[in-house]
Amino acid sequence: MKRIVFLIVVFPLLLASCTSLPDYVPEGYQLVYSESFDTPEALKKFEFSQPGIWIISDTGNNAMALEFTGKSDQYQPKVRSPHTICLISDQKFGSFLLEADLLQTGREYGHRDMCIFFGFQDSTHFYYAHMATSMDDNAHNIFIVNDEPRTKISTRTTDGIDWGDNVWHRVRLVRNLSDGIIELYYDDMTQPIMKAKDNTFGTGYIGFGSFDDSGKIDNITIWSDKTEKKSAGIFSKKGD
Repeated sequence: MKRIVFLIVVFPLLLASCTSLPDYVPEGYQLVYSESFDTPEALKKFEFSQPGIWIISDTGNNAMALEFTGKSDQYQPKVRSPHTICLISDQKFGSFLLEADLLQTGREYGHRDMCIFFGFQDSTHFYYAHMATSMDDNAHNIFIVNDEPRTKISTRTTDGIDWGDNVWHRVRLVRNLSDGIIELYYDDMTQPIMKAKDNTFGTGYIGFGSFDDSGKIDNITIWSDKTEKKSAGIFSKKGD
């Protein structure tokens, strides 16, 4: 009888522990997406502005990552905005908290960058967080593309970041539709390096990429209070 009582009491506690969210995830959010690119099949879950430059590659630690190898001529945006874009192709996100690991593999210069796209409606209506070595009006800010060349909307940013050489960095992007607040964290999760406030676009697609460079993405996790299962059909699937 003691053994039966023990199982009844302990099992719910273990289950609750397994399903509990990290304390920094807002109340009411659920884990709605995760991807660690362990198999080439992961490519099928994305759409690409330049399919030919995206691969699943070895990180060197017996693990795999999503890699884009550099800018190509496969895609020219209609308005001045990033060229290299991959989107999670079958799910739109409302308010969300996203975490991922990023590795920049390009040469060092002021606009050496990687991007996170969100609120993506189509190829000329979206937001993106641009992380670069040096900040100016066209780099290292949060931008909106609204049927015209990208415009910075940051209310706060920093002078830039140090990508380093062969160094993975943890990022967190938080968006709240109710108040329009957008926050980007880089390595230090206690203080955002960028902030913006805008609610021009609502629920939309999320993605990764760059303006001109190359890099790798791994261990994507997204928590959200609202998602919509809908195929994007904005760019091409790998192999189309």
